[in-house]
Amino acid sequence: MRVDGKGFIVTGGASGIGEATIRRILAEGGNAVIADINKEAGEALAEELGTDRVRYLNADVVDSHEVEALFEAAERFCGVDGVFNNAGIGAITPSAECSDSDWQKVIDINLTGVFKVARAALRHMQPRQQGSIVNCASILGHIGQSQTPAYSAAKGGVLNITRTLALETARQGIRVNSVSPGYVNTPILEALDQETLDGLKELHAVGRLGQPEEIASAVVFLLSDDASFITGADLLVDGGFTAGKS
Repeated sequence: MRVDGKGFIVTGGASGIGEATIRRILAEGGNAVIADINKEAGEALAEELGTDRVRYLNADVVDSHEVEALFEAAERFCGVDGVFNNAGIGAITPSAECSDSDWQKVIDINLTGVFKVARAALRHMQPRQQGSIVNCASILGHIGQSQTPAYSAAKGGVLNITRTLALETARQGIRVNSVSPGYVNTPILEALDQETLDGLKELHAVGRLGQPEEIASAVVFLLSDDASFITGADLLVDGGFTAGKS
């Protein structure tokens, strides 16, 4: 099994892609920390999974002290061999109507939070000279889309943070990569009507939305030693969304 006996933190791990990644890590023999701000969902998932190889820890990725406490607790529980830096929020607002607070909230969680978690991960991995970090970017870090000024800016930033961290740590036995999902069938899309969902499906070459498990497979591959010669890369898992129009 790809990650047998290793320990991982998954931020935003209580639902969606994060939850699917937790399940995949356990299936592949690993140990996992569900890190999420949603205590009720996190505790419920840990209980449902019913194994001593998983634990829920409350953490707000915007709060540096909570992030450091998360890593300290995770080290005691299972060690930190890898991190899926996944916590984030969606946001659709016309640019002219995007308030300072709207902008800052998205940037704080989707970009600054990613950096704070990665920074803490490096501090724990560098003494051991090993580890793997996977940041969750997005197709909207690669292409423009109207009404997503803060989200697109944040995800573009995640791509370049990934490259920067990879270059800094490549000789230290630490790999840093990202995944860029297309539109995925997660709770973020639940507010959309069927017509909008159908339109989103048609934007993907395969004619459908992604499933969380499909992104999780890519994440666990990048976290594992199977990806030992991959760092500073972004893996598009987007059903052909960014390939162009046929």
